[in-house]
Amino acid sequence: MDKAYNSSQEGQIYELWLNSGAFTPKVPADPKKAKLKDNPYSIILPLPNANDPMHMGHALFTIQDILVRYHRMLGQPTLWLPGGDHAGIETQFVFEKKLQKEGKSRFDFDRQTLYQMIWDFVEENRKLNQFQMKKLGFSMDWTRYHYSLEPKIVDNVLATFKKLYNDGLVYRDEKIVNYCTHCGTAFSNLEVDYVDEIGKLYYMKYGPFILATTRPETKFGDTAVAVNPKDKRYIKYVGQEITIEGLNGPFTVKVIADDMVDMKFGTGVVKITPGHDPNDFEASIRHHLPIKKVIGFDGRMTELAGKYAGLTVNQAREKVVADMQERGMLVKIDDQYQHRIGRCYRCHHVIEPMVAPQWYLKIDKLAKPATEAAKSGQLKFFPTRFKKAYITWMENIRDWNISRQIVWGPRIPAWYCLDCNPDIKLNFLDKNKNIISDFYKNIKNKYSIDEINNGLQSLVAPTDAAFTVEKTDHCPKCKSKNIIQETDTFDTWFLSGQWPLSTLGFNTTDPSKSSPDFDYFYPTTVMDTLWDILFFWVARMTMFGLYLTGDVPFKTVHLHSKVTDAKGQKMSKSKGNVVNPLDMTEKYGTDALRMSLVYGIAPASDFVVSEDKIRAQRNFVNKIWNASRFVEMLIDRLNPSKISLDIDKLKLIDADKDILNKLNKIISSTTKNLETYHFGQASEDLYQFFWKEFCDLYIENAKDRGEEAIPVLLTVLITSLKLLHPFIPFVTEEIYQYLIEKYNFKKELLISSSWPKNEN
Repeated sequence: MDKAYNSSQEGQIYELWLNSGAFTPKVPADPKKAKLKDNPYSIILPLPNANDPMHMGHALFTIQDILVRYHRMLGQPTLWLPGGDHAGIETQFVFEKKLQKEGKSRFDFDRQTLYQMIWDFVEENRKLNQFQMKKLGFSMDWTRYHYSLEPKIVDNVLATFKKLYNDGLVYRDEKIVNYCTHCGTAFSNLEVDYVDEIGKLYYMKYGPFILATTRPETKFGDTAVAVNPKDKRYIKYVGQEITIEGLNGPFTVKVIADDMVDMKFGTGVVKITPGHDPNDFEASIRHHLPIKKVIGFDGRMTELAGKYAGLTVNQAREKVVADMQERGMLVKIDDQYQHRIGRCYRCHHVIEPMVAPQWYLKIDKLAKPATEAAKSGQLKFFPTRFKKAYITWMENIRDWNISRQIVWGPRIPAWYCLDCNPDIKLNFLDKNKNIISDFYKNIKNKYSIDEINNGLQSLVAPTDAAFTVEKTDHCPKCKSKNIIQETDTFDTWFLSGQWPLSTLGFNTTDPSKSSPDFDYFYPTTVMDTLWDILFFWVARMTMFGLYLTGDVPFKTVHLHSKVTDAKGQKMSKSKGNVVNPLDMTEKYGTDALRMSLVYGIAPASDFVVSEDKIRAQRNFVNKIWNASRFVEMLIDRLNPSKISLDIDKLKLIDADKDILNKLNKIISSTTKNLETYHFGQASEDLYQFFWKEFCDLYIENAKDRGEEAIPVLLTVLITSLKLLHPFIPFVTEEIYQYLIEKYNFKKELLISSSWPKNEN
């Protein structure tokens, strides 16, 4: 053996595994029948964003690699299926930043051109992403790699949408949504970051009241004033119409009583703006109040704001406050008011609650079976504390807004007849590349359907617009050929929620035609992912799996830890606290990085990754190499006539018996810890056993012994390599191959060898 371990050989070892076919399990001719006998083991990779280079969070796929390497060594047909996610809004946001640096905007292009540009951009990064995962030693079946925009996957997703629609579970409605005027799309509640900020609370005169608000600029959309029904100060006003002095002239609103009002907030009186506040929107439904939209999707005030129309929200707020002060309508301003602000999770701009037409999925029918699966144990959780969080969220789930107003992603398969729906608003580039934004009824005699479709950017259809979910070139009602497809795309999670089904070849249209992979590996064994997407992804996969197949998509949900910096903050480029995993592998080797990510880590707890910890694990890798080299030198010195792993129990001394007893214990404890997802404990125990018990004690005492110690030395070393292999695969494989070659043992790869058994 060389004097020192050289991690630059890792690429050659990976090619050895890849070429051996070890990553690719074979599906038997009769997969359904063989499944019960073979007990296949499968994991679907939480698909990384195709636009992103890998970060330390992706390096935590190490946990899945530990599991698949362990189960592969147990002899189970083992599949780890990789993939890449087009990542909808996240990818489009990254691409738009690239355009911005070039002095361009998404509004310079029709949607098809923009889509193709993003496609080309993603393809470059997607290949890099695969290379990086291989660099980290991930033993994925690359022959089964899938990308979320593959035609078959998209077709399956569209078929699911049509099935949901035909089952009466899809509808369009105008509800309050979280809208980012910068990204130009709505978001679910899960995609909004709520942060505590210091702002201003404005106390203003409002008819007979003084009320407090953080948003004086939305007063043009007020349709009521609310008080708490238990507030004796204002009970006499409930039910009355009151006149308010407005900046654009007087207007009237109704006084309502509602439990949503906190009597201790401000003066106990709140203005109700249903079009721009989620609580007010709910109140408007309860009290049958009209809804006014005073902020447009472009983030500017609408014509309802009168002289303030066209101003941005912040501009309007400043102008409204100044005008109110000038007219004596403002009582005071609390400029140290702490409140929670919703910000876009991608661009961090303030989210505007807006009423907008969107596509919704009725969730109750899907959520109930998914909730029962958790309660019954059909779906298991580790750590178990997440089971309660999952059930609570599912029992309080609301209908899911599945539409996004972006280009990047599959378009919702709905088609409108423009002649039957003349109030559809169209945004497109004409043949001269001028932006046209108007209702179809106003421009139908000026632009052809071809020019509109060729330059189309987006459309907004009224909620009562007629549509069909079957692609057609003419209207089934009026026979017009002025047909246009919905421009909203699917929420990324709608597509990735079907990922286990899509990647294993489930056929939504005709389940009997599903692939052998689906019959053999579904439901998968484990879904390992970060706990913060339990509701984003895990819950939705469970709902879709049960809805489409009647079975859960995975038997166990394992939620792993989150990597943070030394201050406990999540790593992000904007914070400048990112530790690049590939930089660490170049410096210390992949094995050192992998071991540092699991060593001593408690289940699903945040942990710090640092260069010091990686360096310490590099020392452990070197210790394994040096110990193996020392055993080789010891054997060379003794120069036995025959090298054997057969242990003669009659020749064992107490030290031999002790190390073999401890070896059996570490086999049992490692097996148990891997079966119960205690990777931190397993790695720590193996570290202590190898370094202290084997190296510091047994090898040290074996220096002066004869060749009778050789079988024990080699048995403990080779068994340790097998136990360590799932954690640190490269150095263990290299040593194993060296020992096989030198001592003429059975030729096999360590990755495909048998997992050790307790011989006691």
